[in-house]
Amino acid sequence: MVLIAAAVCTKNGKVIISRQFVEMTKARIEGLLAAFPKLMTAGKQHTYVETDSVRYVYQPMEKLYMLLITTKASNILEDLETLRLFSKVIPEYCHTLEEKEILENAFNLIFAFDEIVALGYRESVNLGQIKTYVEMDSHEEKLYQAVRQTQEREARQKMREKAKELQRQRMETAKRGGPMGGGMGGRSSGGFSADGFGANTTSMGMGGMGGSGGPSIEMDKPIAPKPQKPVSRNALKLGGKTKDVDSFVEQLNSEGEKIAKLQPAASAASSAVAAVKAKIISDVHMESIHLKMEDKLVVRIGRDGGLQQFELSGLLTLRISDENMGRIKVALENNDSHGIQLQTHPNVDKELFKTRSIIGLKNPAKPFPLNTDVGVLKWRFVTQDDSAIPLTINCWPSENGEGGCDVNIEYELEAQHLELQDVTIVIPLPMNVQPQVAEYDGTYNYDARKHILQWNIPVIDASNKSGSMEFSCNSSIPGDFFPVQVSFVSKTPYAALKAKDVVLVDNDEPVKFSTENILYADKYEVV
Repeated sequence: MVLIAAAVCTKNGKVIISRQFVEMTKARIEGLLAAFPKLMTAGKQHTYVETDSVRYVYQPMEKLYMLLITTKASNILEDLETLRLFSKVIPEYCHTLEEKEILENAFNLIFAFDEIVALGYRESVNLGQIKTYVEMDSHEEKLYQAVRQTQEREARQKMREKAKELQRQRMETAKRGGPMGGGMGGRSSGGFSADGFGANTTSMGMGGMGGSGGPSIEMDKPIAPKPQKPVSRNALKLGGKTKDVDSFVEQLNSEGEKIAKLQPAASAASSAVAAVKAKIISDVHMESIHLKMEDKLVVRIGRDGGLQQFELSGLLTLRISDENMGRIKVALENNDSHGIQLQTHPNVDKELFKTRSIIGLKNPAKPFPLNTDVGVLKWRFVTQDDSAIPLTINCWPSENGEGGCDVNIEYELEAQHLELQDVTIVIPLPMNVQPQVAEYDGTYNYDARKHILQWNIPVIDASNKSGSMEFSCNSSIPGDFFPVQVSFVSKTPYAALKAKDVVLVDNDEPVKFSTENILYADKYEVV
């Protein structure tokens, strides 16, 4: 057989990528591809169509076609076998069969196509061999990357030790110094940058000399500051890295280059939570009396298990939009079993709340403020008990003996009364290392610019309380995959508090009200 070209196109005939395997002009291949959609006939079950000179063999893939153009003398059975191999290659490099995903992985697909066909003839390869050849793995490269990472870790360790040593010398000099040494030591401390490296070691040395037997100086006479030479604009400055980077980015922008600002994984997760919170709030129907209960979680879990930090803070706000409903009382139902600390607003009757769990003003004759979110009750809960964790994340990276790591990560909902929505688990990755995902629940997205793998689960509840993902990374160590950041929102509160009834102060007549509950992870990580 002679295979002329392989292409991926839409059902409208738009070509996304194309690779020709024989000598052919651009106009010729464009003409052949443009003729394909015109030859398609509706209602036919076959997957090939012929013209006077070529044969089109194709396979539908959702909204796309995998298309091969061969000569008419080729064996149709071999054509179909080759087409099946091409169709298996595309899902290996594209998570979804969409135009955007095909374009993002165009080069990998073209490299894979070249492994299947050479000079128009089919190569004797299978899918596993194609992946190996395209990956172009090199033992020397792995060894070089491992040595480089070891050197970088050693350099960072030496830098920290040097910084600690300089800091210790500065503190010892300040302790030994007399009046002059103390003054000079205090002044010289301004010359230290944030990373601990001294930029004014001369001043520090003079402080020590002054306190160890130098000539005495009368303290009532001010010491004239030593004149300093003007600093050149082009001089190297410690601590100026951020400004240099900003100026470099501005210069690139002025030259027409579009530079996107990178956001850390945590801020990306926070923005996603904010978007979901806004959507939940917009879906709530508000009556003239509206109660909003908001829970915020800060959780830190050790990578080997064990709760390091758990802090829950909450706020109950009241909003009244009808002036006739200003004088009310709110009855709460408290089924808390954790020992959450409650605190009312200073203007709320504390005795009434302690004895009857009713929120009302100290002065019943006064109404609540109108058209304003008024915080009437707040709560806080801090614990070291592992049973308080609502969602456990177990990230288990292990070295695979090939210079990389196999990572298994799973989640399990412990507080099964909660329904967590839009859960995002962000896993950091080594720079320029693409993960090979084997199994996963939900969906995932690899962000090469931020060096993160985002695992997305739409809903986690009692019916879907656990899930897992498996992937592998070359040139990595287990510590590269921490800290794991988690974000989610829920319409179910963590604190077992809810509004039971709202009544008027004068006659205890119940009135209609609306409620809104939201729980979100302000900071949820596995370190």
